[in-house]
Amino acid sequence: MRTAKIGAAVILGLVLIALGWVIVSDRAGQTAEPDPATLIAKAKAYNVHIMRDTYGVPHVFGRSDADVAFGLGFAHGEDDFATIQDAALATRGRLAASEGLKAAPGDYLVHAMRVWETIDARYDRDLSPAVKRVLEGYADGVNYYAALHQGAVKPGLLPLTGKDIAAGFVFKTPFFYGFADTLKKLTADTGGKPVPPIGSNGMAVAPRRSADGATRLLVNSHQPYTGPVAWYEAVLQSDEGWHVAGGFFPGSPFMLHGHNEHLGWANTVNEPDLVDIYRLVINPANDNQYRLDGKWRDFEVEDAAIRVKIFGPLIWTVHRPVLFSVHGPVFKTDHGVFAVRYAGMGEIRQVEQYFQLDKAKNLDEWKQAMRLQALPSINYVYADEKGNIGYLYNGRFPVRKDGVDWKGYIPGDRSDLIPNAIVPFDRLPQLWNPKSGFVFNSNNTPFEATAPEDDLKASDYPSWMGIQSNMTNRAYRALETFGADKAITADAFRRYKFDVRYSTRSDIARIIAELCSPARDAKACDLLTHWNLSADIHSRGAALAILTAEPVLRARHDHDWSLTPVESLKRAEQTLLDHFKRVDPEWGQVNRFRRGTVNLPIDGGPDTYRAVYGTPEMDGTLTAEGGDTFIMFVTWDKDGKLSSESIHQFGSATLDTSSKHYADQAPLFVAMKTKPVLFTQAQLRGHIEADYRPGEPH
Repeated sequence: MRTAKIGAAVILGLVLIALGWVIVSDRAGQTAEPDPATLIAKAKAYNVHIMRDTYGVPHVFGRSDADVAFGLGFAHGEDDFATIQDAALATRGRLAASEGLKAAPGDYLVHAMRVWETIDARYDRDLSPAVKRVLEGYADGVNYYAALHQGAVKPGLLPLTGKDIAAGFVFKTPFFYGFADTLKKLTADTGGKPVPPIGSNGMAVAPRRSADGATRLLVNSHQPYTGPVAWYEAVLQSDEGWHVAGGFFPGSPFMLHGHNEHLGWANTVNEPDLVDIYRLVINPANDNQYRLDGKWRDFEVEDAAIRVKIFGPLIWTVHRPVLFSVHGPVFKTDHGVFAVRYAGMGEIRQVEQYFQLDKAKNLDEWKQAMRLQALPSINYVYADEKGNIGYLYNGRFPVRKDGVDWKGYIPGDRSDLIPNAIVPFDRLPQLWNPKSGFVFNSNNTPFEATAPEDDLKASDYPSWMGIQSNMTNRAYRALETFGADKAITADAFRRYKFDVRYSTRSDIARIIAELCSPARDAKACDLLTHWNLSADIHSRGAALAILTAEPVLRARHDHDWSLTPVESLKRAEQTLLDHFKRVDPEWGQVNRFRRGTVNLPIDGGPDTYRAVYGTPEMDGTLTAEGGDTFIMFVTWDKDGKLSSESIHQFGSATLDTSSKHYADQAPLFVAMKTKPVLFTQAQLRGHIEADYRPGEPH
């Protein structure tokens, strides 16, 4: 017995020694953390101050653009440092070191997409000195905040650099047109629930369509409420002419959509076919070679060294080979070896394009910025002080050969099937100043973007561009509201934005009709067929309809037809009976908005113009987690005078539960109300809660 105990103790001691060696070796191999004093000293080079308005929104003023970027980085750090930090670590391919195995696939993708090879090769060559100064200023602002709050900093983050900020755009932008979905299908990744596109709305109305001769723009992106692509509101103004108000993502120094003094735009996600998948022919005698034009070629092979947190301080470095062909990154799967070529590959000028858009003073300058074609996708709905409106279905479309099924697997052994040019800007689907006086997009086809007589024609574009042809409920409702009103008032413009109805042409209406004709469940179908297709909080049909249809639509979006409407109806009925003792509770009892101490019923639902997407809770309710988030109403009156209003679903303090701005905008958001955007210093005067330089107490 004693011998066994001694043996066990020896083994345990050896295990502990081995674990200690692993921990010490890992730490020894990491770059030393910078001296916080060095980061603090760099802050002295910037001349900037921050004014927080009564909602805590930062208004950043500086002499130079770089000064303003520094101030924004600091303010953004005050409000959302944890998200900025994780986004930066993810972009470096180092998030698994703090988050564990769940973050490892993302870290691998950073290597597969050659994010850092692209940045290191092109940062100095492709970006202007002005843009690099802004990137580095923002990074220095975040570093300054981190140096003053060292307890919040994860190992390996500091110092953040301008390259980190540019790399974030290189890494993230392909995911907006569905790149991740392509990879999941390719690698047969069936883990987790399918997540359908949440979508966005953009609407512009010209003076000829407005009752008062004004030009109006709706900025209405639908994003998750939290995380690396959740909106943050700010107003920036430099003495070098950078003056914008709108939405920013964590890690972005640029206003991504909103307005400057002269013009503005809204973005919505589009999903053209921007990814080509090549089936490779592998050499039977050497699986590290593929055939191209009759010859065997070696894969380029790199090592992805991914540090993965096991538990506590124990981090294990996992090595995975990353293969590349001339097409792009290569993936070996159970059903073949494939190479992927995607829009945005090797491009780092996204930051250049956003900065030019922010500073554009008129339509010509805005179009000139779009001609960079660095941004791989995204719809743009545009309006300006001169009354111009427009819609652009943006994309880096590869110029492909006719007669090839580009939606399927493409033969990877022919170099003539590898596109090396993109469709030029002037040939992209776009619509400017139509006679109808309005343009819109709600993640639908670009061929329904205004009145039918002014719409673009699908026949004018080659099929190999892969332009989407779908409609959404929000698109139908845009045509049934904005599109049916020949003289839109300011009140009507707002009312249409907060529309909560489903069109009779919508998917959800089709599911209900499919279910109840002929009636499968007389009582349930009586409720559903008499439902007025509204998702307002008092509706007694919305809960059963949405809980029935939404799971079916989610499954079908993922090409899963196993869930029938009948089965989904049974589940919905049981959920409602179990938790509400009836199948017709008011929608507001089920659909809830929760934030801190705020717990309110909320109007809207999936794919309504007032979009709300919820997560099921154990008590049968839904907690809103995405959809409508940051909203802006932008107006230039008939004389060109600018005014705008906005609302954020939470408030400026996105993480600080002790801040009064953690949820101060939530009641307004739920009530479908807005607050004024204090764009100028004159408008801000009298509404200042804090005025300070970064690092000063306030």
